[in-house]
Amino acid sequence: MSRRRRYLICYDIADPKRLRRTARICEAYGSRIQYSVFEATLDDLLLAQLQTELDSVIHHYDDQVIYVDLGLDNESTPFSIEARGYPYMKRSRITII
Repeated sequence: MSRRRRYLICYDIADPKRLRRTARICEAYGSRIQYSVFEATLDDLLLAQLQTELDSVIHHYDDQVIYVDLGLDNESTPFSIEARGYPYMKRSRITII
């Protein structure tokens, strides 16, 4: 049995219909922190299920889902970032909305 890890799941979805579907899927696995940011505690199987469900919804050239691994549940460990869809890049400019 794999240990559960904490994740931040963040997404940027270009189409409103895909956006709603993405949010519904994330709501089934974790808690909403912000509009497009969720926190979830998942084992390897649940993470794979979540990724499979989201991969079937997003358009990999227009959308992005980022999984930030916050480490083992109840432990302080360094985190890593994985992106699906268009590549993860740190923003070097100020974004004005």
